Amino acid sequence: MAANAFLLIAGFLIVLLISAKLLSHVLVRFIDGAPLPFIGSVERTLWRFAGIRNEEMRWQRYLTALLLFNGLGLVLLMAILMLQADLPLNPRHFPGMSWDLALNTAVSFVTNTNWQSYSGESTVSYFSQMAGLTVQNFLSAATGIAVAFALIRALCRHSVHTLGNAWVDLTRITLWLLLPLSVIIALFFISQGVIQNFHDYQMIITPEGVQQIVPMGPVASQEAIKLLGTNGGGFFGANSAHPFENPTALTNFVQMLAIFLIPAALCFSFGRCAGNPRQGLTLLVAMSIVFVAAAAAVMWSETQGNPAFTALGIDSAINMEGKEARFGILATGLFVAVTTAASCGAVNSMHDSLTPLGGLIPLWLMQIGEVIFGGVGAGFYGMMLFVFLAVFIAGLMIGRTPEYLGKKIEVREMKLTALAILVTPALVLLGTALALSTDAGRGAVLNPGAHGFTEVLYALSSASNNNGSAFAGLSTNTPFWNLLLAFCMFAGRFVVIALIMALAGALVRKTAQTAGAGTLPTTGALFTGLLIAAILLIGALTFVPALALGPVAEFLAVFK
Repeated sequence: MAANAFLLIAGFLIVLLISAKLLSHVLVRFIDGAPLPFIGSVERTLWRFAGIRNEEMRWQRYLTALLLFNGLGLVLLMAILMLQADLPLNPRHFPGMSWDLALNTAVSFVTNTNWQSYSGESTVSYFSQMAGLTVQNFLSAATGIAVAFALIRALCRHSVHTLGNAWVDLTRITLWLLLPLSVIIALFFISQGVIQNFHDYQMIITPEGVQQIVPMGPVASQEAIKLLGTNGGGFFGANSAHPFENPTALTNFVQMLAIFLIPAALCFSFGRCAGNPRQGLTLLVAMSIVFVAAAAAVMWSETQGNPAFTALGIDSAINMEGKEARFGILATGLFVAVTTAASCGAVNSMHDSLTPLGGLIPLWLMQIGEVIFGGVGAGFYGMMLFVFLAVFIAGLMIGRTPEYLGKKIEVREMKLTALAILVTPALVLLGTALALSTDAGRGAVLNPGAHGFTEVLYALSSASNNNGSAFAGLSTNTPFWNLLLAFCMFAGRFVVIALIMALAGALVRKTAQTAGAGTLPTTGALFTGLLIAAILLIGALTFVPALALGPVAEFLAVFK
């Protein structure tokens, strides 16, 4: 079993890094502001038609454009969901969503969270899925990547004070990156058995002679961008555990690759743009160390069996509860680590059925900010916050002014870094406290005791860090929970983006003191990667237990 786990993780990382390295060449052109070959004239036509002036923006204009763009998308998506009963492509005649559920869902998809307080096959029409949810899957992913582009430019430029053009970046990312890759992945999924049609739901007779309604729909087209854009919202309530979304072991492997592909490629792209590939390698080393440890812990825990069964004297060699037999323990454990390390939220198993340690790992991966590869764009700029923190600490340790890529990390930069790091822990703590101190919040908890607390904590951690996965056990489709989670999703996304853009604006104004100066280039990728990983692990030993009292209590109860 251990050898199989090692081969699975190693094979996954090898294929991932090769694919990401190839994709990074495209991203570098976008970051440098250069169009891809043969599409320059097409882009000029698009700019004229859309009224876009291809001139670069300072950070305030760039941020304003992103907020305006996403704000309009939120309003439009909410309107589609509330009015879907009167819109086309609704063969099941689903009614419009209530205002609070529509608001929660719109915020969820605009923020790249994809938290779902509903089951897709019984609530959302085909039109809402395609024109509403799938469109936002593209646009929210493009927003995160655009912010990462702006931060990379701020670090790598030494003679200009602008960060690119938001409208140009969003267009290029959507049309020339996300759309082509999604088409390729969707066609592969269709070849493997993922459905893609506009049929009404089908009535079949099961082998037992019972009538059953089988849902249909344009699944493959949404499935591709759901994973590639680290969105995670399932067409069906069972998400990637549903055979129409994830039918084979091969599609399961490709889904995990799609989740990590762009986050890994951004690391390679950053190294090339900085003129020092070790910068990107440093990030990949740090991410890979923590990821491998997390994946191995989940796999080991799930292969030890269910401690509740063992306590009752029942032989439980492995914990298959809540898992698909066609994937098995190891592939499921890897998927758990992948989807919560990235801000994806797609699941191929029931996380609520994980063992205590197996459930603690994804909770921790979310609570450290989902910086282990992370969401598209969001994982990169989240990890860069820890890089600035590592540079600052290393500078103090050796008695020199902290610098990174020749740019001083001073008081303003550290204040913005600290605020951005603290946003999501504050949302998780305050949100959990509010939910458990009010009748409206406690009324949603179906399981008493430590596990019920864990389910609340998981929900707030998932929403605040824009993940979207859930532990279940909560009746969250109520006005209180819809509004609480919507607020956490919105603040966890856009407050952090605003702070990142302000940080980029502060960095781009700094002139390089010496070419290639800084603490990281002089140390080595492995050592610095270990330093960043150590900071994350120290955080696990300090503030994370305070955020995870429920799962810790569950874990310790196993040894009583």
